[in-house]
Amino acid sequence: MSDINKLYDLWCEKATNDADLINELESIKGNENEINDRFYRSLEFGTGGLRGVIGAGTNRMNIYTVNQATQGLADYLKENFEKPSVAIAYDSRIKSDLFAKSAACVLAANGIKVYIYKELVPTPMLSFAVRRLECSSGIVITASHNPAKYNGFKCYDPRGFQMTDEGAKATYEYIQNVDIFDDVKVMDFDIAVENKRIEYIEDWLIKEFFDCVEEQRVDKEACVDSDLKIIYTPLNGTGNKPVRRILKRLGLTNVRVVPEQEYPDGNFPTAPYPNPEIRQAFECALKMAAEESADLLLATDPDCDRVGIAVKKGNDYRLMTGNEVGAMLTEYILSTKKKEGTLPKKPIVVKTIVTSELIRSIADKYHTETADLLTGFKYIGELITQLEEKGEAERYVLGMEESYGYLAGTYARDKDGVVAAMLITEMAAHYKKMGKTLADVMDEIYAEHGIYLNTLLNFAFEGAEGMATMSKMMDSLRQNPPASIAGLNVEKVSDYKTSIATETKTGIKSHIDLPKSNVLSYSLEDGCSAIVRPSGTEPKIKIYITAHADNFDAADKITEDITDDMKKILGI
Repeated sequence: MSDINKLYDLWCEKATNDADLINELESIKGNENEINDRFYRSLEFGTGGLRGVIGAGTNRMNIYTVNQATQGLADYLKENFEKPSVAIAYDSRIKSDLFAKSAACVLAANGIKVYIYKELVPTPMLSFAVRRLECSSGIVITASHNPAKYNGFKCYDPRGFQMTDEGAKATYEYIQNVDIFDDVKVMDFDIAVENKRIEYIEDWLIKEFFDCVEEQRVDKEACVDSDLKIIYTPLNGTGNKPVRRILKRLGLTNVRVVPEQEYPDGNFPTAPYPNPEIRQAFECALKMAAEESADLLLATDPDCDRVGIAVKKGNDYRLMTGNEVGAMLTEYILSTKKKEGTLPKKPIVVKTIVTSELIRSIADKYHTETADLLTGFKYIGELITQLEEKGEAERYVLGMEESYGYLAGTYARDKDGVVAAMLITEMAAHYKKMGKTLADVMDEIYAEHGIYLNTLLNFAFEGAEGMATMSKMMDSLRQNPPASIAGLNVEKVSDYKTSIATETKTGIKSHIDLPKSNVLSYSLEDGCSAIVRPSGTEPKIKIYITAHADNFDAADKITEDITDDMKKILGI
């Protein structure tokens, strides 16, 4: 604790450029637990960059940890690029604009050209800018859907997707050599703008982004004379202007925006957990819908790279899962393109290993290949790039994550809530003209392909002990693999950390041709499964459960049994 106290004293002496930090450091004086939590470690820079609670200390998001990471990135870029440049974007979170400008000042001081958006924009627009401006890297300041106390710092590969393991590891090595106070170069923002070391991203690039999004339309007549009624909430984030702009381009006029969630507000006063995966994020929209009915409720997360929906079902609204939306988009895009003769040769749909196998079943129907990749949209972006390098970019139809992230088209290399909102809305209009709601469409898909019930369990482990607890859980699973879960035999164990899949009956081992990741997958009888992985961005263990059955009652029972057994196995 003595070393931590010395570190605390150093911050009290040198962290003088932010009044909030000065006040916080003073407020925890003499409180060893509070000091320890802020200084027991440094925020780790991984493939998701930095993410943490906003505040004072090495284990917090503040201008000093942001500047240290940026200096390390600058050192890495100068070593690997002749004339490096970086694009920067930020969302509505607390201090996002401050962190973005601070990072720009560090890069400019290091002689690195910076292109920064004039105002907050969705994360996919950063991905687009990196590629369009041929930048060496990109930075977006966001903590996605985390609660208001969090912020983050994501870094991008020059090809437009988030840094992969190799790039993040190399950058982290440079960051570790940067003294947080003494080694960081900084210059004044306004002077850097005057000297053109920092340039604002111009409107032509923004328009080009929307042109590329609109090119992904499938049924261009769907929204013509449509009476589709939409309620949209940007959840106080970046989606307000972009989503409304693209829906206006489609000719949809009956779009109402939730007033208390319309404008940027990093405190998220009406949605403490601004996550479109949960019903609570839709509460304000549902109140509006009770007063004046709508066909579709749309919600984008604060950095607008993910979108969730609720659809009219009788007198209520059915909140659709990310897997269900992915399934409907797969069916809609493939069926419409096939009908119009625009489906490419050897089409491919891309999903993550934790995304529903229902996607594969639908893709098979249209003779479309399904690619399974690790969790993280960067891997989907990387696959798109590989297809492009082989001259096969047109094969890519759609990419998705179960966590409500989708991308159609190759203009960006990250999930895009703008194009997803456009396609979901177009899809709803398309089916409404056929007398169907999206709830009807999903029911038809289940009737044709069977029930795939996918459930995600999250277990949080905060503080210094949390990371150690999660590590012990994963070690225990590897040392004592379960032979059965919920009475279902484990048929295959796939360990993505060792890249080995083992058939339990025969003991036959096979290689998993994916990057190594701390994930354990248990394939069970009857097409059921359980996948366990620690989150890469939050102090959580995640368990992905798939129950495959003939009806929802049976699937619910299987899900309940697997949940209970996995909690026992993990000691939760």
